[in-house]
Amino acid sequence: MTLPARWRFPLYLRIWLAVLVAVLLLSVAFGWLLQASNQQLPVREVILREEDGTVLGRAMTRPVRTPQGLEFAVAMHDGRTLIVQLPPRPHPPGEPPPGRGWMMRGPAGLFWMLAIVALAVALGSFPIVRRMTQRLERLRSGVERWGDGDLSVRVDDGGNDEVAALARRFNLAAERVDTLVKTHKSLLANASHELRSPLARIRMGLELMGSDAPPAFQEEIRRNITELDQLVDEILLASRLDAREADMGTVEPVDLTGLVAEECAHTGAELAASPGVPLVVDGVPRLLRRAVRNLLENARRYSSDAVRVELVREGPDAVLRVRDRGPGVPPAQRERIFEPFHRLPGASERHGGVGLGLALVRSIAERHRGRAWCEDQPGGGACFVIRIPVHAQN
Repeated sequence: MTLPARWRFPLYLRIWLAVLVAVLLLSVAFGWLLQASNQQLPVREVILREEDGTVLGRAMTRPVRTPQGLEFAVAMHDGRTLIVQLPPRPHPPGEPPPGRGWMMRGPAGLFWMLAIVALAVALGSFPIVRRMTQRLERLRSGVERWGDGDLSVRVDDGGNDEVAALARRFNLAAERVDTLVKTHKSLLANASHELRSPLARIRMGLELMGSDAPPAFQEEIRRNITELDQLVDEILLASRLDAREADMGTVEPVDLTGLVAEECAHTGAELAASPGVPLVVDGVPRLLRRAVRNLLENARRYSSDAVRVELVREGPDAVLRVRDRGPGVPPAQRERIFEPFHRLPGASERHGGVGLGLALVRSIAERHRGRAWCEDQPGGGACFVIRIPVHAQN
């Protein structure tokens, strides 16, 4: 069972507590063994006799340690049993009596000594353990930041131990990945910009062609140009969204209700929003508008019936649902359709599209600390959902 994050101890505390518990267990075990050995005194032979040497009693007995000293039980020849007591030796003048003072003698004194040793080990091992684990914590923090998308992160690789070697390997791998990603993004951006020039020339040639070409041919050329232009725009936007450090615009409070209403009016979709205070979210207006527009165009592309849009508040989030009555999305494909350039079988031939619209929707939602997914639509069709946290003061 995995404990919640708030209940987990840092690594340095776990190592230090392990050292401390080991010392305490060793001290207790050693003290218990010593005390047990002290209580098991060896068997002694005790003889009582007269001055003339007549033996009055003899016994092979184990002495018992008492506060008054050692006691022996001796069986006499006449049937009686005498207790022979050996009182403790008197302490020298100037020394504290036995059993008193901060450092007592005997088992109690040994326990005090073991406790002091355990305390010394605990205090001495803490800075060593803390210094060792601090480097691991910095390495973990760097890996987490790098995994969150900050590919410029590098960690401290000073030292000659295994942690330093691991940090150097991480820095080397991070540098290679950063170089490859930058090269890939630069290539995408340059290719997208270069595609605009032939598109402009094709569009100009179509205009110069006049009415000589058949209308169906002209319409097909215009549709292909529109798809190519859309592909260029979406590739550029996708490459910028992948770069976490890219400036996509100013984050500001956005009236999501008004924005969705405008897009629904533009596409003829039916809007059902909760009455009352408009839903306001923190975000980049043009990105949120692009996400809503992509969902509406996707629904209109696959459905001939009216598209229904629902905008409600659920807890701390604003939830947008776009419902259509198209062919729907099979459950096995509901995650894959958010992958770049992935389309349902036959969708490209029947409905067009470039396969980046839903991938952009998810990227934009994640940029706004939200989520996007496809869920089941009762009665057939598809339902796409975006959930984004509302404005802090909304």
